[in-house]
Amino acid sequence: MKKYLLPLAAISLALFSLPSHAAVNVFACEPEWAALATELGGDKLKVTSATNALQDPHRIEARPSLIAKTRNADLLVCTGLELEVGWLPVLLQQSGNAKIAAGQPGNFEAGSFVTRLDVPTKLDRSEGDVHAAGNPHIQQDPHNIAHVADALAQRLAQIDPVNAAYYSARHKDFSARWKAAMQKWEQQAAPLKGVAMVEHHKNMEYLSHWLGLRTVGMLEPKPGVEPSAAHLGELLNQLQRQPAKFVVRAAYQDGRASQWLSEHAHIPAVVLPFSVGGGDKAKDLFGLFDDTVQRLLEAAK
Repeated sequence: MKKYLLPLAAISLALFSLPSHAAVNVFACEPEWAALATELGGDKLKVTSATNALQDPHRIEARPSLIAKTRNADLLVCTGLELEVGWLPVLLQQSGNAKIAAGQPGNFEAGSFVTRLDVPTKLDRSEGDVHAAGNPHIQQDPHNIAHVADALAQRLAQIDPVNAAYYSARHKDFSARWKAAMQKWEQQAAPLKGVAMVEHHKNMEYLSHWLGLRTVGMLEPKPGVEPSAAHLGELLNQLQRQPAKFVVRAAYQDGRASQWLSEHAHIPAVVLPFSVGGGDKAKDLFGLFDDTVQRLLEAAK
């Protein structure tokens, strides 16, 4: 029996170890995690993202090109919380990549490291696209980014121990810059506390929780259900009794409903980048929040 132990141990080590000269292939499900991995890993990583900020992360086609990238990944970095449930399982199954299977060190779910909002007390699919594990749009709060960065830096060191000191140093540098940036954003955004807004979809909850914004209406009657003319009319009537300062949507969302409400309720329609790459100024994580805060402040004037 002993003669089989060494080969099995060797196979296990080979599966989760990397050659010292090889860049770690990181396959991120969303651009915010690709950006964070780049901040922490620098040139030790080769990072690609399955999606961009102009795509709805719920609805992605499991294309052959994505399957190929998944097959070659050493580390998968995704939100989890059922955000990618419609397409990621297909990629994992078709890729056959054991390193990034659920429960393995190569499978990293950012949503596991933050305090989740909107966790339902009961599941009722008649209420629309309800996520059993809570609201998955965690990247809208920079404190969540900080928590995920702590965990991701440790995971990179586990996957690639040869470069652990490098990841630790970059994490320390990022954390210092991020902490200073959060203080700046919170000071700038102080006038937004208590400001009422209308959302397109329930994807701004972490942002509103962070900044103290109040959601007084939703363009979607239920999560994932497109607004009807009747619903928009009801919402307009509601705003006459309970006014909002602006209506917000993510860059990837259709702007027709928010523009209609903007014109009829005489409030600004604000397009937020939502993720890295969602606007000309949101080229990295710092630019994402710089741009988001400034757009909200401008609309609240």
